Amino acid sequence: MNDVRQGELVNVSEAGPAPKRIIAGFGFWIFLLSDIVMFSALFASYAVLAKATAGGPTGVQLFNLRNAALETAFLLLSSYSCGLMSLTINSRHQLGTVFGAVVTFLLGAAFLNLELREFQDMIAVGASPQRSAFLSAFFTLVGCHGLHVAIGLAWLVLMMVQLSLRGFQQVVVRRLHCFSLFWHALDIIWVLIFTIVYLMGVLP
Repeated sequence: MNDVRQGELVNVSEAGPAPKRIIAGFGFWIFLLSDIVMFSALFASYAVLAKATAGGPTGVQLFNLRNAALETAFLLLSSYSCGLMSLTINSRHQLGTVFGAVVTFLLGAAFLNLELREFQDMIAVGASPQRSAFLSAFFTLVGCHGLHVAIGLAWLVLMMVQLSLRGFQQVVVRRLHCFSLFWHALDIIWVLIFTIVYLMGVLP
């Protein structure tokens, strides 16, 4: 009996490391969880500093809900097109994958453009990050999310280049699915930003 168990242990130990697909997937989930922890800290900081305006402009005076709602629509639609892209990846349909990626990129770029214009408009009226703790927390939280969107857009362009050069190789498919997870996570974070920062920020 002991010999059998020892044989089983030897077989398990000789199985070698986990496949690269498993290791890469696990590592990417660790990355996403670390990102969630970081954004949780930024949300907590914003919640503490939201009323610390130091006599400066408040969210009621600065936030444009129409603009924020348009940003939300762009990002949610990009999440939908990204989901369709994932379906075409599974069916190995290159034209559909490229089309989904282009739509996702354009919607993400439209979101980013609106966000940058919002920042410019706020800074133009003196509502810069150094004006108050509230504005510092706002620019840090929303700007960090915007930076992630910009990185995601660059990542998507790189993946389309890899797809055109290498086709649906296993490593390319894995990276595309990782991008999809990353993009959907950004959408979830933005919904929280829209609710906590913008909707609650315009309440008197």
